[in-house]
Amino acid sequence: MIATLGRPAVLARNLARLERQSCRERAFEVVVVSDAAESDLDAVAEAIGTRPYPVRHLEATEPGVSAARNRGWPEAHAPLILFIGDDMLPTPSLVAEHLRWHEGFPQEEVAVLGHVRWARELRVTAFMRWLDHGIQFDYGSIHGREPSWWHFYAANASLHRSRLELAGGFDESFRFGYEELDLAARMDAIGLRLVYNPRALVEHLHPATIAGWRNRMATVAVAERQFVAKHPDADAYFHRLFSAAAALPPARGRGAQLAGLIPRWAPIVGERVWRSADAYFAQQLAPSFLESWDEAAASAARATPAVERPQ
Repeated sequence: MIATLGRPAVLARNLARLERQSCRERAFEVVVVSDAAESDLDAVAEAIGTRPYPVRHLEATEPGVSAARNRGWPEAHAPLILFIGDDMLPTPSLVAEHLRWHEGFPQEEVAVLGHVRWARELRVTAFMRWLDHGIQFDYGSIHGREPSWWHFYAANASLHRSRLELAGGFDESFRFGYEELDLAARMDAIGLRLVYNPRALVEHLHPATIAGWRNRMATVAVAERQFVAKHPDADAYFHRLFSAAAALPPARGRGAQLAGLIPRWAPIVGERVWRSADAYFAQQLAPSFLESWDEAAASAARATPAVERPQ
């Protein structure tokens, strides 16, 4: 199932990659859902075109990725639902690997997490590598094959539709950001076993810049605040990270300049370079996140009705 917005050219490449899957063509169908904010439905239809596998194009009635996914997954005919992003290019064994692991783990509470790496055609910058360490994804912190629900990434994950039905699908008040973690938290409460198959692989075709991520983190701040309000025991991960970064002396960015050349694992120097890069990149995003968080908090306070004191 693919929710899409504003990326018809990349969507076409995504669907073309699905033509080259190693499993039988009729082993899967594809449901593409255009976000309600999509301004060029004809371009999406053209990107879908005619494919050798069954594919349907639906339209969400409300904006946001949650509404688009909720429009799509109930329409699927199969008992297993695979979510991938519209900017994720499937490798040939993607579908087969998800199916293979569900055969090995047939219990309904099992969800299979696949791996996401940057597309090989991209020039991967130091900033993009930094995003892979707990900002956009955090595969490096997965030890073994059963990560916590916190690693549920709908960019490449499959699960039983019965589990989605039991959990009630995505909460559509989360338009972008934390919508998949909210679902994972609710599924965890009713029983979720997440298993990680690194061979179920997609390539992320989406260059990232600091400027673009400043805008993105302003949106994520609102979503994270909503998430921790709904799940009070959850960690306000980004608020904690960016608050700590903002409290540090201003980073000069020297480590960020070297981080593209020196890996984290390099003895001695790697740790020093990346500690500096971590501080620099976090400080670049911290103001937009924290300002948006504070604005959301102030807005929530204004919306909360005052409680009259007893006479």
